Amino acid sequence: MKKFLLCAFAAFALYGSARQLSSPNGKYVVSIDGMTYSVTYNNKTIIEKGRLGVDIDNRLFESALAVPRGENDNWSGDMVLKGEESLSVDNTWTPLYGENARIRDHYNQLVLHYEKDSNGLGSVSDGYDKRKFYAMDIIVRAYDEGIAFRYHFPETSNGLFLHITSEQTSFAFPSGTTAWYEEWAQGPYSRRELRLKDEGLRMEGEWLECERPLLLQTPDGTYVALLEAAMKDYVRGKFKLKQDNELQISMYDCADIISPYDTPWRVVMVGEKAVDLINHKELILNLNKESLPREDNWSWVCPGKAFRSSRLDKSSIMKSIDYCAEFGIDYVELDAGWYGPEGKVESDATRVAETRDFTMPEICAYAKSKGVGVWLYVNQRALYRQLDEILPLYRQWGISGIKFGFVQIGNQHWTKWLHDAVAKCAEYEMMVDIHDEYRPTGLSRTWPNLLTQEGIRGNEEMPDANHNTLLPFTRFLCGPADYTLCYFNNRVKNTKGHQLAMAAVYYSPLQFLFWYDLPFVDKGEEELQFWKDCPTVFDESIALDGQPGEYIIQARRSGTEWYVGCMTNTEARVVTISTDFLPKGKYEVEIYNDDPTLNTRTKVKSEKIKVKSPGKPITLQLQPSGGAALHLRPVKK
Repeated sequence: MKKFLLCAFAAFALYGSARQLSSPNGKYVVSIDGMTYSVTYNNKTIIEKGRLGVDIDNRLFESALAVPRGENDNWSGDMVLKGEESLSVDNTWTPLYGENARIRDHYNQLVLHYEKDSNGLGSVSDGYDKRKFYAMDIIVRAYDEGIAFRYHFPETSNGLFLHITSEQTSFAFPSGTTAWYEEWAQGPYSRRELRLKDEGLRMEGEWLECERPLLLQTPDGTYVALLEAAMKDYVRGKFKLKQDNELQISMYDCADIISPYDTPWRVVMVGEKAVDLINHKELILNLNKESLPREDNWSWVCPGKAFRSSRLDKSSIMKSIDYCAEFGIDYVELDAGWYGPEGKVESDATRVAETRDFTMPEICAYAKSKGVGVWLYVNQRALYRQLDEILPLYRQWGISGIKFGFVQIGNQHWTKWLHDAVAKCAEYEMMVDIHDEYRPTGLSRTWPNLLTQEGIRGNEEMPDANHNTLLPFTRFLCGPADYTLCYFNNRVKNTKGHQLAMAAVYYSPLQFLFWYDLPFVDKGEEELQFWKDCPTVFDESIALDGQPGEYIIQARRSGTEWYVGCMTNTEARVVTISTDFLPKGKYEVEIYNDDPTLNTRTKVKSEKIKVKSPGKPITLQLQPSGGAALHLRPVKK
């Protein structure tokens, strides 16, 4: 159901030269004055005075119109407001899959129409009014979950070409604000002040460029997240320090666009509690377009669990397929090397390497007989050269999906290529998992076949529990992540209970289990029933409690059953789980928790208790670097 409402004065207001836009619940207020803006939340200043606008270098175009060089470089300070439009929308939509079965898209919108100052542009020449070529809109949306804005370049009669060199977009925070800094998508986090270092020398703790999403905390304890949405054919943006307490968008490279064109959304989310950010993150999906129309439907997109066959001989692959069938894992994945060395140009992704003892049709046929799908890893070197060849071939083989490896990211060319490749995979009913540094911006709403992506410091790097308990408040705010969950590998720094809980805490529609493990490495451990039972997509998700880098309690519902994951950092912790989130009734709870006194290989205790809602909370003792997983089933009357 979609509603477009008349604008209310409470949502859209004019104060002197400033325009104000409020969220539907009135908590967020955005004030735009010229090409600057500020944001308040619950009457508290979050963004004090940020800049808006872009820098454009159009020397060739200027020469053609006889416009003096330098008159239109800065599309920020000399823009003149020429008009405005406002709108309210209230829409509820049903995703193909996700963390919630229904998503409300409710916002107030203000569009401000700007033109360049006419001084120096001249008048009409050769039938063109030059001022109209230098027009830019700022689109601002205020949701109850956060605020977002983007730049729109209107259509012109000749399809205006623009060479965007940088963004003026900045975020000025109250003095004393700190951030969880991460330099690259698979890097470690460190907490830093928004403060420039002296002398321009690289020093420990110096702020260079920070990844997004970026989690911050203001001096009064309020949490803020800066994110990017709908980055489809632009360049990646990171955050650099413009000056103390002010961050600016740092574009990876220049962007070349033809109007009409929309830049990615810049997003600000605020929470009194850190878990508020987690519970509001579907704002990123709302800022993306609905799934592209198809002649048929998307029923072939099937989220599920996956197991990597790390050994690429026929016997090992068949054993991996058998294990998937026995454990209830939906897919087997053949990783790097099945078609030859992935980094070599001569490696041909249309055939199995001659050194292997299997053919792809026989692997797919055996997997199909066991009810298991097949995914293939393909390096971007082969994807770039052979995508048009491999897609019809893989469909003929019966392949379910492709894991893109070592993708190029950042600049406009590779960003567009990557998303065009995802769209082309959809034409051949092929699901996609993008690995390495790619981070999502909500485009899985447009292409549901893009199930997941890496862009995370996961179990390939074996991070500690401090890092793991920070991820729900940082990386997972922008979308699902392929963490590649380990369990038995001896390099894991955390307890088995901690790893077990990840299936409920870390959302990924394609969830890899037992990364680095071989088939049948488990000995029927009782707690692994949680991984068998816990789905990868859900009907409802609620972050119940947590603090960044300390602990997280995440609850998720599938049908009438609930799955709860609890994870702590390197410190032992007592956690209390309220039952208030449950519908009224009685429940049987299976609890899997670390117990170092047990004389077992994994030292995870399984016990069943009864609870009711409303009723007493569940209290658990978590071990250092530990965790617990809970499966709650309603008791039939």
